[in-house]
Amino acid sequence: TMSVKAFKLVSAVEREMLMGDKNYINIECIECCGKNLYIGTSDCFIYHFLLEEKISTAGKITFAATKQLHKYLGLKKPVSELKAASALTRLLVLCDNTITLVNMMNLEPVPTGARIKGAVTFVLNENPVSGDPFCVEVCIISVKRRTIQMFMVFEDRVQIVKEVFTPEQPCAVAVDGYYLCLALTTQYIILNYNTGVSQDLFPYCSDEKRPIVKRIGRQEFLLAGPGGLGMFATVDGISQRAPVHWSENVIGAALCFPYVVALDDEFITVHSMLDQQQKQTLPFKEGHILQDFEGKVIVATNKGVYILVPLPLEKQIQDLLASHRVEEALVLAKGARRNIPKEKFQVMYKRILQQAGFIQFAQLQFLEAKELFRSGQLDVRELISLYPFLLPTSSSFIRSHPPLHEYADLNQLTQGDQEKMTKCKRFLMSYLNEVRSTEVANGYKEDIDTALLKLYAEANHESLLDLLVSENFCLLTDSAAWLEKHKKYFALGLLYHYNGQDAAALQLWVKIVDGDIQDSTRSDLYEYIVDFLTFCSDQDLVWKYSEWVLQKNEEVGVQIFTKRPLEEQEKNNINPDDIISCLNKYPKARVKYLEHLVLERKIEKEKYHTHLAVLYLEAILQLKSVTTDNCTETTELLFKLRSLLQKSDLYRIHFILDKIQGTDLHMESAILYGKLEEHEKALHILVHELKDFHAAEEYCIWNSKSRDMQYGRRLFHMLLSVYLNPGTSDCALVMAAVDLLNNHAAEFDAALVLQLVPDSWSVQLLSPFLAGAVRQSIHTKRMNQIALGLAKAENLIYKHEKVKQKGTPIRLSDKKVCQVCQNPFCEPVFVRYPNGGIVHTHCAANRHLNSNMTHQSSNSSNQT
Repeated sequence: TMSVKAFKLVSAVEREMLMGDKNYINIECIECCGKNLYIGTSDCFIYHFLLEEKISTAGKITFAATKQLHKYLGLKKPVSELKAASALTRLLVLCDNTITLVNMMNLEPVPTGARIKGAVTFVLNENPVSGDPFCVEVCIISVKRRTIQMFMVFEDRVQIVKEVFTPEQPCAVAVDGYYLCLALTTQYIILNYNTGVSQDLFPYCSDEKRPIVKRIGRQEFLLAGPGGLGMFATVDGISQRAPVHWSENVIGAALCFPYVVALDDEFITVHSMLDQQQKQTLPFKEGHILQDFEGKVIVATNKGVYILVPLPLEKQIQDLLASHRVEEALVLAKGARRNIPKEKFQVMYKRILQQAGFIQFAQLQFLEAKELFRSGQLDVRELISLYPFLLPTSSSFIRSHPPLHEYADLNQLTQGDQEKMTKCKRFLMSYLNEVRSTEVANGYKEDIDTALLKLYAEANHESLLDLLVSENFCLLTDSAAWLEKHKKYFALGLLYHYNGQDAAALQLWVKIVDGDIQDSTRSDLYEYIVDFLTFCSDQDLVWKYSEWVLQKNEEVGVQIFTKRPLEEQEKNNINPDDIISCLNKYPKARVKYLEHLVLERKIEKEKYHTHLAVLYLEAILQLKSVTTDNCTETTELLFKLRSLLQKSDLYRIHFILDKIQGTDLHMESAILYGKLEEHEKALHILVHELKDFHAAEEYCIWNSKSRDMQYGRRLFHMLLSVYLNPGTSDCALVMAAVDLLNNHAAEFDAALVLQLVPDSWSVQLLSPFLAGAVRQSIHTKRMNQIALGLAKAENLIYKHEKVKQKGTPIRLSDKKVCQVCQNPFCEPVFVRYPNGGIVHTHCAANRHLNSNMTHQSSNSSNQT
């Protein structure tokens, strides 16, 4: 495993300070409480030192130990254990199987002589259950076989609390609350001395190896397991962490979070509790004591005392990052959370994530880098600033200090490797595109979008245009210069447009189309400009470039007028007359625009309809003058002209007719005569000039639309008369007349037709007409009969209603008298009241008048 410098070994108490040249004296035990260091020796002495930590200007830590006093216990036996109880200012001393209470300051035994006898070894309960602050709980392994005793130790007295028997002889013990973690002869167990419930952990042979039982935190212990494993176990008998791999002959273990330190006969090894990896190895011979005291790790040989000084976690993390050991650094940083205040930790941790991100980035591990940048809430400008010229010149950004990485720029990071550089740029594109719409971008969207634009332009990336046509914060000056440098003129036009500079955009685009500058982004740039002008609200710009677009292509260019938004056209923001004047030089465009006004917008103005008809006519005559055959264009124009002449009622008919006179446009003449209601002339042209009998029939049908039946009949009879003109004996006309009658029998008055047709025609010739006429006549008769029947039925219903309304009859005779004046009726005129009473008309009128007067007088009396 790669090493980490987690600890530094510093001498605390040297041999001379303890024993001088007395070689037979050995250190047996140590205790440290704050600055007080106590040492128990093999010749029954206790030494008290004050430890002062000193930091040199270079940051080097040293310890100065000042001897306070030493005390001989007078038993000529080694001092086996020392434990300080600072709340009682007492030091518990185990010597010759007896625990004595002495004063921490003067090392004198307490006056009462309180002591605990028969102890092999003892530990203090660091998670006491009594709740008394002026008492410590002590657990001893008794000299009695298989016996553990619990005592409460006060300032000057001791009190036994519990005696517990174990299944085997205990060798080592640690305490947490009511739980004892015991190393027995052949196994480790957890024992609750309050309930007596025990739980086996795992087997272990204490004869072969020295057992280690150490409390490392609330309800958790560290044990020396089989196979050189440092095992973690909770009071519930489970392991929440993976074991650490020690050497087979570990002597002692200590904890200094997040590290577990172990001592064997040659080395001090340091393992991380976070990932169980060995992090550091320090050569240390003849060591026999390793203990931790409130975060201070002390190690001793028989002759001297040393302190393992931990390097600050931040320094360790930075060392790991400097070695590019990202995972280990992050694990250590997370583990540091419990030792550092929350706010300080968050600031530190974010910075570590960012540093780790740059390390991964430099190794082209982009996915990992992205995740670290996100988690660390990296100011994205730190990343952009690595890429030369990407940050706008106006940006106020200054890199973090101390720096998050060691690189001046991308060139240094990639050492000029173009492939790596391209990959880095591709990553930044993707990263910026992801973060630009998130909170990460708040406050510096201009820097992000400008950098993204520059990357896209340099890489000729298709997303450049997407960026410019959607909401963006690209800075105009910087971006424009960059796009110009990379010859992205179309994109530059989009940038100008986004910033409200349409004139500049159009000027650029026109130059591209004209070939003055080169940019192949869009092959349809001319059409794009036309579309742009179509929706451009700046009329001056539309007029400025109208000549240019029309010169390029009349039929496409005219769209800047014909395809403008409907609401703008309806407001006539650009006067149609001005447009027509502008288009006079462009005949095709002018026709298109007039078609737009007349046929699409359906503007009902005579001048537009007449103008369009004249333009069609002139174009047809021009084509006919060049060739006698009707080409596709002529046919199309004739169709358009006829359609306009038929459907419109707004053009000047006589004016158009004068222009057609003397030409071979007979069909058009016929339509115009039809408009003038001169149907005979029209039909004469169709029949005699064009000999187009089908067109003649169509003429009658078309002119009959939305007219009454009589009007239609008159037209068909007129056509029949033209066919049967006495002066003609043309067989074709006779057949046309027969076909007309047979195909449109319903449109004729059969009686009149029979008067017109020559006597020589056979019934068989006209049988379809006659059958149709008879059928029509019968149909009409029957329809009339039905209508009559329905009218009669309706009349009957009304009569019935009238009778119902009349009610019972009233008989009036000269014997009946008026109910008002009691005189008989002289004439058959009367008024009947709802109650059936009848009165004279004059009596009813008088009565009505009187009742009104009575009503008025009662009202006036009420008012009085």
